[in-house]
Amino acid sequence: MSINFTGPVPTPTPTTEPFWQGLEEDKIFLQQCDDCQQWIFYPRSNCSACLSTSLTWKQVSGDAEIYSFTIARRPTAPQFAGMEPQYIAVVSLAEGVRMNTMIVDCSEDQLCVGLKLKPVFHRLEEQTLLFFTPV
Repeated sequence: MSINFTGPVPTPTPTTEPFWQGLEEDKIFLQQCDDCQQWIFYPRSNCSACLSTSLTWKQVSGDAEIYSFTIARRPTAPQFAGMEPQYIAVVSLAEGVRMNTMIVDCSEDQLCVGLKLKPVFHRLEEQTLLFFTPV
């Protein structure tokens, strides 16, 4: 994989720690509500559907598809200089949640809504990041 990531790295919080720990093991964990079964992303303390506080972390497949995307030909922030073009996308996971990400190892002409994707776990010294690439 040819990822040249030079941007800022997230800092885990107590609420998000299980998500980041999963990425360290090449796994994606999301919260699921024990009461209404709704999948939840981004990590939080209450279900976004029923407000229950009974949430469980569960591993998901990582199967995804592009819901929306844009091509940034200029840096979106100074920290991203040198990474152009950036393929920035909102992807829908098989479980129904959507997340923002970057598409890597993909040619511009491949990008389209509905493109099937698989996860890419990119290890940095301080954190493992989640990107996606075409299947």
